[in-house]
Amino acid sequence: MKQDTQEINAPLPDTTVPVQDTFGIDIDMQVPAYLEGSELVPDLDPDYLFDPRTTLAILSGFAGDRRVLVTGFHGTGKSTHIEQVAARLNWPCLRINLDSHVSRIDLIGKDAIVLQDGKQVTEFQDGILPWAYQRNVALVFDEYDAGRPDVMFVIQRVLESSGRLTLLDQSRVIRPHPGFRLFATANTVGLGDTTGLYHGTQQINQAQMDRWSITTVLNYLPEEKEVEIVQAKAPHLQNDEGRATVEKMVALAGLTRSAFRNGDLSTVMSPRTVLTWTQNSEFFENIALAFELTFLNKCDPVERELLEELYQRVFNEEVSVAAAI
Repeated sequence: MKQDTQEINAPLPDTTVPVQDTFGIDIDMQVPAYLEGSELVPDLDPDYLFDPRTTLAILSGFAGDRRVLVTGFHGTGKSTHIEQVAARLNWPCLRINLDSHVSRIDLIGKDAIVLQDGKQVTEFQDGILPWAYQRNVALVFDEYDAGRPDVMFVIQRVLESSGRLTLLDQSRVIRPHPGFRLFATANTVGLGDTTGLYHGTQQINQAQMDRWSITTVLNYLPEEKEVEIVQAKAPHLQNDEGRATVEKMVALAGLTRSAFRNGDLSTVMSPRTVLTWTQNSEFFENIALAFELTFLNKCDPVERELLEELYQRVFNEEVSVAAAI
C-alpha cells in the first residue's frame, strides 16, 4: 500500500468574512473564505434570505471542517442554502445527486483505455470522490438517503475529517486536502420514509449517521419570511398588489401543509412550487390557471375537490371558473 503524495494546486482560504455583515446573523464571528473565486464557485444570489440556524450549521462545516447533513421537506432549499454560503465564501462547491444509478465505480474510479505516445494503454481514472478529496472543494451529496448501500459504505470512509481514503484497486491511500469539505442533503433523517412522500429513500446505517458531526433541519419558513423570498424572486409582483397576491399564494401553500400533517392530503406545496407558480402566473397572466398547471394537475384526483376548496377559501373565487380561457 502506498501513500499518495501527489501535489495538486488547490489553495487554502486566504481571508475571512464577518458572519454578521455577510449573512445577516447577529453573531460576532469570522469564517475563512477566498479572496478570488473559480469556475466551481456557485453563482451568488443577492436576494437570498438565510435561515440563521441552518446557516450557522453550514458555516461550522466550512470553518471547522465538520461533516454537515441538512434534512427537511422537499423544496425548502437545502442544497441552495449550502451553495449560497459557498458563493459568499468564494469556496468551490460541487453537487452530486446520489440517486440509485450512482455506483461505487462512479465514486471511486475505474480503469480506462487512453492513448499515450500513440499507443493504447490502461490507466486508472479517479472518480468524483478521490478527485474532490484532493482539492479545496465542498462536495455536496444531494438525496443522500437514496444512495445504494455499497455506495454509502464508500462514503463512510471519508466521513471522519481526518480519515484517509483507501483505494484498494490502486493500493493507494489518499490524504484529504485541508480545504476539502463534505455536506449532504436528505428528505429523511436516515430512518426511511415515514410520510409516504419519498419513495426510494433508504434506511441509513446508524453507525454512518453517527459520523455526521452536525445535523440540521430546514423545513418551511414562517409565512412572512416565505412571502419575502417569493416576492424577491418575482419582479412582476414587487408592488402592493403583488405582495397581496403573494401573501395569498403562501397562505394557500400553508393550508396544503396543514392538510398534509392532518392526513387529508398526500401532496404539499413546497416553497419551490410557490416560486414556480409565480413564474407561470407571469406567463399565463392568470393566477388560477397557473395554479392548475403548476400544482393542481400533479395531485391525486380524489384530493382535487379539497384543493379547489382551499383555493376558493383564500382567493374567494372558484379555480375552475377563474382559470377558464
